[in-house]
Amino acid sequence: MREMLRLIVQLMILGLIFLAVVPLAAVLLFGQLGQAEGPDLQLPFRNRVKTPDTITVWLEDQSKAVTVDFEAYVCRVVASEMPSTFEEEALKAQSVAARTFAMAKIEKYKEKKPEAHPKAPVCSTTHCQVYKTEKALIAAHEEGWEENGWEKIKKACQTTEGQLLYYDGEMVMQPLFFSSSGGQTENSEDVFVSAVPYLVSVSSPYEENATHRDEKTKLSLKDFAKKLKSAYPEKDLGKISQPSIKILSRTAGGRVEKMQVGDGAGGILKGTEVRMALGLSSALFAIEFDGSNIVFTSSGSGHGVGMSQYGADGMAKEGYDYKEILTHYYSGTQVY
Repeated sequence: MREMLRLIVQLMILGLIFLAVVPLAAVLLFGQLGQAEGPDLQLPFRNRVKTPDTITVWLEDQSKAVTVDFEAYVCRVVASEMPSTFEEEALKAQSVAARTFAMAKIEKYKEKKPEAHPKAPVCSTTHCQVYKTEKALIAAHEEGWEENGWEKIKKACQTTEGQLLYYDGEMVMQPLFFSSSGGQTENSEDVFVSAVPYLVSVSSPYEENATHRDEKTKLSLKDFAKKLKSAYPEKDLGKISQPSIKILSRTAGGRVEKMQVGDGAGGILKGTEVRMALGLSSALFAIEFDGSNIVFTSSGSGHGVGMSQYGADGMAKEGYDYKEILTHYYSGTQVY
């Protein structure tokens, strides 16, 4: 009887050990396997976004909406927005930015349809990001581009397929980009309405090959005044003469923040307003007078917020990969 009780106790102890050890071993074993095979479970953000199979695009030149393969759309945007002669890492960076931009538009479309193209979340113009059909792209390039440049772009896009930009656990909703910065990008609040934490002014030092450097635009003071008054008829600019024209302040990125352009009550304009009225490539400009003329010297092309495309190409030439390029221009972001 005593032997039987001892046996029962030993069996119970062995059972308890089994129940304790086996689950622990399973956790250790499958936890490690899960970490190796399912990295998504370990990602440091809450809401990873899955890209769709297709996207609807409003073709402005044809006034119709078409539905296309989503990744094909991304490739065509990259080919429309960035030269195929750019470094492959720059093309990859552009593909992630373009893909994220499209996804942000899709998310916003669920809440509100854009007035400019209510039948589609994105359009084919710079109102969103430029999109051309494959046929149009091939027609716009020299012979041989289809076998070389187009294949290079498709390879870059395929390498980053499905990858998006994230900030603080959420998909980036404003992955803005532009052509060239002139050496420094802008804080979003200095150009647009509000501050965005990942759209802050950063250096963009590798733009030696960028277009729109030290461009000269000469206007007579008469034409200068006419253009500004035509662009902003609601503003009281008063008399516009040489003594009433001066740059008052600059942004963190060096662009003109405010400029006096007349002696009237409304004679203080934003640098971006002057840029748009005169058709300058950038608000990064200086002014000088030449007799009865005013001369603008500008550098950079575009609004200056987010990723500089020529800067991305310059970084790629210096050996940076596409994730390093993206996290430089979109501060604090990650690529997944």
